[in-house]
Amino acid sequence: MTKIPTLADIYTAADRIAGAVVRTPTNHSRTLSEIAGAEIWLKFENLQFTAAYKERGALNKLLQLTEAERARGVVAASAGNHAQAVAYHGRRLGIPVTIVMPKPTPMVKVSQTEGHGATVVLEGNLYDEAYAHARKLEAEQGLLFVHPFDDPEVIAGQGTIALEMLADAPELDVLVVPIGGGGLISGIATAAKAIKPGIEIVGVEAELYPAMKNVIDQSNLPSGGDTLAEGIAVKEPGHLTRRIVAENVDRIELVAERDIEHAVALLVGIEKSVVEGAGAAGLACILAKPDRFKGRKVGTVLCGGNIDTHLLANVLVRELVRCGRIARLRINAQDRPGALAAITAIFFECGVNIIETNHHRIFTRLPAKDTVVEVECEARDAEAIDRLVGQLTDAGFHVERAELD
Repeated sequence: MTKIPTLADIYTAADRIAGAVVRTPTNHSRTLSEIAGAEIWLKFENLQFTAAYKERGALNKLLQLTEAERARGVVAASAGNHAQAVAYHGRRLGIPVTIVMPKPTPMVKVSQTEGHGATVVLEGNLYDEAYAHARKLEAEQGLLFVHPFDDPEVIAGQGTIALEMLADAPELDVLVVPIGGGGLISGIATAAKAIKPGIEIVGVEAELYPAMKNVIDQSNLPSGGDTLAEGIAVKEPGHLTRRIVAENVDRIELVAERDIEHAVALLVGIEKSVVEGAGAAGLACILAKPDRFKGRKVGTVLCGGNIDTHLLANVLVRELVRCGRIARLRINAQDRPGALAAITAIFFECGVNIIETNHHRIFTRLPAKDTVVEVECEARDAEAIDRLVGQLTDAGFHVERAELD
């Protein structure tokens, strides 16, 4: 049976990787604390060179290879942060690195990984197929496989995060940690429970991928779908990690997509920090379930910042829609001269800016003499949009407002 890493292993890992990874800050967020009704501390692992915590575990693993293993090289399967971590530190240490990625992996991730000096092999349409091919290359070429989470040396490296958090904020009584395969929370829980036995460890999974919760709670929740938190979208957690989670994690929570989006947007707006969906999952849980954390000293890990810029833009605009600052209105009007002018005059009176307009005359159930004017608009606050809808209605226009969810 694989050895479970201990607190001593994690302290050794911290000494081993010191100076080669960023000792990221653990900062108190006054604004988020006020919103949540709890004292919130954030660990900014998105400030690592590759913008994710994965460097810690990957480097701890690579530094323990023999000279012969280093010479042969390593292989890993990943479409994201683990790939870049292994590639970056492999090049630093002079170790040949092969990364197997699924064929649909965005080219930006492929090029970033190649930019760190790795040989990238595209194989299969899913991670499982890429993983199987990586294990095949391991056997055929005598490479050493670096697992993204189910490895005691990788877990020990990730556990160094807890050492830093509790050194910077020893008063923390809850740690909220995202779960994918379980390597991050296994390392953090092992260290935190050994240092401070009374601390509570809460794991967080995306609602669409409750893999670890299904194992630990013996439930059978469905798994799959498009999630913003692709970094924790795992269908099968590790075998070593599930043992550690069962022993050291107090409970596992699930968070909905809209809550993850909200957390990503708040971190940009309040902390001025770009965090990917998986990295924001812990904060999403705290904000979505405030009664479970109210009045407590809560730390969470912003474990990665690798989010596509176009996707981030969509998230931020959708947040403005949910806040009521951007709206799309469908306004029924007579198709005659002056109708649009009457509508825009009301927008002007309410101080609401028109972003885009469209007329729909054909594909509508209205009489042939009528039209639908679809207007996308932006205002200073939600009250201005509400005022606008009220005045349009008072003026005799029928108004429908598009909703996100």
